[in-house]
Amino acid sequence: MAEQQKAAQPAAKTESHDPAFPEAFLQFMRQGWREDPLAVSPLPEVPNYAKRRNALSEAFPGETLIIPSGNEKVRANDTDYPFRPGSDFFYLTGDRDPDSVLVLRPSGSGHDAVVYTHQRNSKDTDAFFRSRNGELWVGRTHTLAEKSTELGVETASLGELGAALAGSAPGRTRVLRGLDAAVDRAVLAYEPDRANPRDRELAWVISELKLVKDEWEIAQLQAAIDATVRGFEDVARVLPADRSVKERLLEGVFGLRARHDGNDVGYSSIVGAGPHATILHWVRNTGVTTPGELLLMDMGVEGHNFYTADVTRTVPVSGRFTPLQRQVYDIVHASQQAGMDAIRPGVEFKQVHRTCMRVLAEGLHDLGLLPVSVDEAMSDDSTVYRRWTLHGFGHMLGIDVHDCSNARNETYRDGALAEGYVLTVEPGLYFQPEDDLVPAELRGMGVRIEDDVLVTADGCKNLSAGLPRSSSEVEQWMASQREAGPRLPE
Repeated sequence: MAEQQKAAQPAAKTESHDPAFPEAFLQFMRQGWREDPLAVSPLPEVPNYAKRRNALSEAFPGETLIIPSGNEKVRANDTDYPFRPGSDFFYLTGDRDPDSVLVLRPSGSGHDAVVYTHQRNSKDTDAFFRSRNGELWVGRTHTLAEKSTELGVETASLGELGAALAGSAPGRTRVLRGLDAAVDRAVLAYEPDRANPRDRELAWVISELKLVKDEWEIAQLQAAIDATVRGFEDVARVLPADRSVKERLLEGVFGLRARHDGNDVGYSSIVGAGPHATILHWVRNTGVTTPGELLLMDMGVEGHNFYTADVTRTVPVSGRFTPLQRQVYDIVHASQQAGMDAIRPGVEFKQVHRTCMRVLAEGLHDLGLLPVSVDEAMSDDSTVYRRWTLHGFGHMLGIDVHDCSNARNETYRDGALAEGYVLTVEPGLYFQPEDDLVPAELRGMGVRIEDDVLVTADGCKNLSAGLPRSSSEVEQWMASQREAGPRLPE
């Protein structure tokens, strides 16, 4: 178990080019420092985290549950990617630090919760100025007591995690796998099958708890979506109607808004000009806009508490749709509106999909592209319409852009919607540049419209209604944004 404890407590990071400090310097650095306590208080959302842990506790009475935060990831050599905690861990704790682990241990009729986390690299040791995760490098960090106060949960030193894992009862322990290799190894003896259904059940239960958003979560999503609306406005204000600009300029403008108003972008921004709009995950963004063509932008701000927006708009670079562009755009808009009109509690997820796809198939028929009737194209043994639609109507949204991804099919894809679900509605039509089954004037045209909606008691609410959707509204919006001109975030 000594090895497990060592593995669970990452060593202090140092630079390979650090000098061999003389003892006189070390002695000088160890003195004359004042300790200023942090003014901490419980976060307003602490009751939400406790309620979620209680719900998880009720699902697994008498069992030990282990949910890691995850580790920092190396970007190159000795530089790391910015750390983002595992979504499920944050959902249950609110803790943002790497290497932390939540352990729910059975106690009476419920569980005791402890977050094992790094001890503060304070000025009591040389680590505060000698290691890359010392406070002279990264700033003041929380003591265990300060973190406990802020998060409303007991904390313990990460060095104690090994003993805690060793004390987990075989056959009565579940681990959220794939986030922390040291934790996975430490409990491997109890769960020799890495795909153990017991661990999978823990993952899907947490995902299904996340399906219904509470009021705080909805407010977090709305704030991220509102920032995303401002980001799209920023981009429209710098998009010239009469000359080309790089896709990466527009990506950067939106990224500025995301970093200023939130944590970052929620996913790699897709800025697809012209034919790039037909590539579903075009994230290289190495192209340029062209007046007369369309520009598809799929972008979302991730808020300060990691809840993310996911919005797509397709706009005419010149400011006006051509007749054919408008026809294709209006088909997609009609599909999206039909999907939104179908959403209400009790409606099957698949039914919303079929509703959106039916409108797209009818539009493809009107364009003269379907080789069969609409009914035959929509049949399960055909679906030829998908050559030009490519993807489903949407997905759950929340603390992940593809939220609740471990939920069971019978609850999610094959299940019914419920009040409090938040999901995207994002139909699209994509005509590849090399597709010889469509007229030349359609080739290289891609249109997607995506909004984030909340399922309400009697329908749905479009949380991203701050952006226009119809073709005429998009044209008016483009003109008004360009007239307003560029702005700096306030």
